[in-house]
Amino acid sequence: MATTATTTRKAAATKRSTTAKKAAATRSRNQAAQARRRSATAAKAAATRAENTKTPLDKAVEYAEKAVLVPVGAVLVARDNVVSTVDGIRTNYSTPEKAQRELRRFERRGSTARNRFEREVRKTRTRVERELRQRRTRAQRLLKARRTRVERELKLRQKDLDLAQARVENLLQSGITTATELSTEIQKRIASVA
Repeated sequence: MATTATTTRKAAATKRSTTAKKAAATRSRNQAAQARRRSATAAKAAATRAENTKTPLDKAVEYAEKAVLVPVGAVLVARDNVVSTVDGIRTNYSTPEKAQRELRRFERRGSTARNRFEREVRKTRTRVERELRQRRTRAQRLLKARRTRVERELKLRQKDLDLAQARVENLLQSGITTATELSTEIQKRIASVA
C-alpha cells in the first residue's frame, strides 16, 4: 500500500528527472547553435581571405564569367517555365475528354464567380434600400414631430392673438363710450351755461 510520502517522493523524482531532461536539451540546443555560429564565422573568414588573395586578373575573370552566366541562367529558367507550361497544357488537353473536363471546370468556376458577384450585389442593394427606408422613416418622424410642435405653437399664438385683439377692441369700445359720455356731459354743461 502506497503512502502519501512515497507518492510525493516519486512525483518529486519524476519532476526532477523531467527538469533535468529539459535542461540537457536546452544545453544541447545552445551548444549546437554556438557550433553553427562558429562554423559560419569560419566560413566567412575563409571567404574573405580567399577574396583578398585574388589578383585583379582573377577578379576580372570572375566578373566576365558572371556576365556570361547570368543571361544563360535566365534563358534556361525561362525555357524550363515554358516547357512546364506546355507540359501542363498537353496533359490537360491531350484528349477530347480531358479538354471537355477542363472546359466544364472553367464553366463551374465562372458560374461560381458570377453567383458570388450577384449575391454581393443583392446584399449591397438590400443594405442600401434598408438604410434609405430607415433614413426616410426617421426624416418623416422628425418632420411630423416638428410640424405638430409648430401647429401647437401656432394655435397657442392664435389664442393669445385673439385674446389680445378682444382686449384692444374692449379698450377701444370703452374709450369710445367714455368719450361719447364725456362729450355728452360737456354739451350739457355748455348748454346750461349758455
